[in-house]
Amino acid sequence: MGSKAVLCVYLAVSCFAQTPPSKQEQIETHVRQANEFLKRNQPDLAVRELSAVVALDPNSLDARNNLGVLLYFRGDYPRAAPHLRAALKLRPDLARTQALLGMCERRMGEIARAETDLEQALPRLQEENPKIEAGMELIELYHGTGEFEKAVRVVGMLRQLKPADPDILYAAYRIYSTLTDEAVLSLAMSAPGSARLHQIQAHELARQGDTAGAIAHYREALKLEPQLPGAHFELAEMLVVARDEDGALKEYQAALSANPYDANSVCKLGEFAFRASDFKTAAEYYSRALRLQPTDVDASLGLARTLSAMNQPEKALPILERAAKTEPFDQVVRYRLAMAYRGLGRMEDSRRELAEFQRLKDMKEKLSKTYHEMRLRPKPERADPAVPE
Repeated sequence: MGSKAVLCVYLAVSCFAQTPPSKQEQIETHVRQANEFLKRNQPDLAVRELSAVVALDPNSLDARNNLGVLLYFRGDYPRAAPHLRAALKLRPDLARTQALLGMCERRMGEIARAETDLEQALPRLQEENPKIEAGMELIELYHGTGEFEKAVRVVGMLRQLKPADPDILYAAYRIYSTLTDEAVLSLAMSAPGSARLHQIQAHELARQGDTAGAIAHYREALKLEPQLPGAHFELAEMLVVARDEDGALKEYQAALSANPYDANSVCKLGEFAFRASDFKTAAEYYSRALRLQPTDVDASLGLARTLSAMNQPEKALPILERAAKTEPFDQVVRYRLAMAYRGLGRMEDSRRELAEFQRLKDMKEKLSKTYHEMRLRPKPERADPAVPE
């Protein structure tokens, strides 16, 4: 056979042998190429390959889901949503996919769909970061639709996950501030000149450092409603700031008369007894306050301080240790605990608590500067002359 004939036979055999790849082989090739492009950080090329997979097999869960995720992070929400929705239809338990779908829908203006998907996904998300991201999206959505009570619940859940996260705390500030403003406006419109409105005005003036103005509004509120819940105690607190000790004592007593279960007023009366060196009465008041409110840190500190003054430091220590667990960031608790350890000869424990006290003290000083810049009065520190400035 001549060479030309051999060549023709070879080509014929070769062409016959090169059958087109099957659909499954094509899919596998595109998947491999998509993975390779992702390894090289070339998501646009990976999108092309995954799109080819979906064209060949519309029911490919992985391709649908991965394509939707890539398109979402590329900002192509109209193209991402159908793929995420298709993946979710194929497997409804994909919480992260449903959360991403909700985020897509929110950005596309499909608010009702977004709310449903995010609400369903959020409790099923297990990992912290996706849960926080979905929760923050839902808070923004609720803020936009005016569903503030729902937003408060999500804020509370996120704060449990990350109590010191600045973004979560800012979201909490926005929601709580909006609710406060709404409540004040509604009260002013529905009950102008009411005792409760005077009480709210007193709160705001107190926050702004206007003690005299706050006292005036509290007194006006009590003229209108002499037994207004909380008003006697709040007025007493302002009178303490104004250094009117006699007036404050009378108001704490009036608060307790109006509500015998008012643990805060009982605790404050314990302070007055302690300052008068009536330690037996002070211990009774503080013990009563703790029976009413077992986790009250002020009452715990007061009772521990009183027991120390009565030369019973071994009884004071467990009370202070419980208080430190209740409020680990309270500098007065840390200082008192350090002194209790020192008094019992536990010097290493004492040094540890003193170091923590100093750290918290420095942090509070920075916070006080922030409050000063905002022209707000921070929550008063616990009165304890034994704690160094």
